[in-house]
Amino acid sequence: MAQHIVCLTFDFDVMSGHIARGMTTPTPISRGEFGVVGAGRILPLLQAQDIPSTWFIPGFTIETYPDVCAQVVDGGHEIGHHGWTHVQPALLEREQEESELVRANDTIERLCGKRARGYRSPAWDLSPHTLALLLQHGFFYESSMMGHDYSPYRARQGDVIELQKPMLFGAETRLIEMPISWSQDDHPHFEMTGHRPGHRNANSVLENWIDDFVYMTRCTDWGVITYTCHPYVIGRGHRMLMLERFINKLQALGAEFMTMERAARLYDERSPFNA
Repeated sequence: MAQHIVCLTFDFDVMSGHIARGMTTPTPISRGEFGVVGAGRILPLLQAQDIPSTWFIPGFTIETYPDVCAQVVDGGHEIGHHGWTHVQPALLEREQEESELVRANDTIERLCGKRARGYRSPAWDLSPHTLALLLQHGFFYESSMMGHDYSPYRARQGDVIELQKPMLFGAETRLIEMPISWSQDDHPHFEMTGHRPGHRNANSVLENWIDDFVYMTRCTDWGVITYTCHPYVIGRGHRMLMLERFINKLQALGAEFMTMERAARLYDERSPFNA
């Protein structure tokens, strides 16, 4: 029986990403603050449509807006790990990265009573140590890489990469990769960053996102596609209307919405590690 799964995910960064880049003047802080407004619009939409989702929340956000984050938990949504400060792991020493990993997971456990099973790195920029740390700390899946579009896979360790030599691939690990794509992320389409203008027409993004799902139904009987949204981006009025139309269209096309952890567990049942 065919099964086409959609993981609708939200990176609830608020202003943490701006702070991580040193953007602490009032205007960039207020850009992130709008994420609370956006979350207040997204959560009722998901509830009305009975859509489970996964929210990757930095520890900073949980401690800054505990009541809003509690509403995410109360809505039945999965809480994933998204760092503590939103500094990308590639910029941290191993000890710093592990400290942030532990600190944020302690914060998540206080919020929802259990530690995160999934991890998504800030800015999708893993360090050479990230995968080993995730395995050491018992994570089940990771969602920062782009090696497929419609299928989870096992993350590798130990790749050997040298400029003048063919790449040598390392061994697969038990850690499940739930792949993502910049094209299925709202931020590059809609937000100004540096000299990039952003602010594309929402309907053109909607068409692309729907077509990505349609193509999955044509090329595989079982697949998972992930879409990434940020409340301070998708929460603007015309984009909320786009999100509503997007959900309705995917439902009409037979999409099955589920949390990322549940989708990862289905993949694990279909393709057990070392089977």
